[in-house]
Amino acid sequence: MKRVLITGKNSYIGESFRKYVEANHREEIQIDVISVRGNAWKSRDFSVYDTVFHVAGKAHADVSHVSEAVKQEYYAVNRDLAVAVAQKYRSERNGFSQFIYMSSIIVYGQKIDHIVAETPTNPANFYGDSKLQAERSLQKMTDVNFQVLIIRPPMIYGPNSKGNFPSLVKIAKISPVFPKITNQRSMLFVDNLAEFISQLIIKSQLTATYFPQNKEYVNTTDLVKMIRTIRGNNVILVSGMNSLLHLLMNHDNSMIGAYANKAFGSLVYDKGLSKSSDMLLNDYQVVSFKESIRRSL
Repeated sequence: MKRVLITGKNSYIGESFRKYVEANHREEIQIDVISVRGNAWKSRDFSVYDTVFHVAGKAHADVSHVSEAVKQEYYAVNRDLAVAVAQKYRSERNGFSQFIYMSSIIVYGQKIDHIVAETPTNPANFYGDSKLQAERSLQKMTDVNFQVLIIRPPMIYGPNSKGNFPSLVKIAKISPVFPKITNQRSMLFVDNLAEFISQLIIKSQLTATYFPQNKEYVNTTDLVKMIRTIRGNNVILVSGMNSLLHLLMNHDNSMIGAYANKAFGSLVYDKGLSKSSDMLLNDYQVVSFKESIRRSL
């Protein structure tokens, strides 16, 4: 039985992981959850845990018009808090331990569409930079007993998720017309992520950066069509709009460009990047894409 502490109460990912483990791995993983707001967490005994899964973070910002104070909040939460939690765990735990940090594909920036092992990180804004700085600080703490596992997921979606997916679902629900576009996105259903994290913990995986994703790349047009089909609705696909969409993706207004890129641009992890020499880590994609969309609506 592995004892796991989730740091970050009421996190979508943390709560989804807790529920998934309760339903699928309760004989192998025991979970506690704490808030890391304020200072009460500092008096908690971390020494009894095999793994700390750090999910507290600040995300989903309109990064185009924010004050310097707001930017510093991102660094305080995404970098400084993560490092403080890891330092406490490292100082208290004797023996093998895992610190799992939820980073993001955002560390690669917005000027890339196909990510391979050699692709350099190049965050386009303070949100991505705060995640990357956290990664670098945490990796410096690694030793033979303290393993740091960095997770860089693509867009995560699932029931009651936040961010771009629910926005796209809203459009699909109300609009019978949608542009026929050619793009590909890596996505990750939250239960597939939960199974991936479970396997990291159960198998005591070591320090590395991990890139989990669904088996299939996703085309935005096909996604909207699938949503409407599952809901019993037809969709009219309009061709010849790729040029207009590319103009929007390169719009001078960074917010318009960012939204257009997230909806209509391409961004994938090379599938080889998400495969492991440990074959059991390749069995985490337990829910098919179609079924994941059905569960998410």
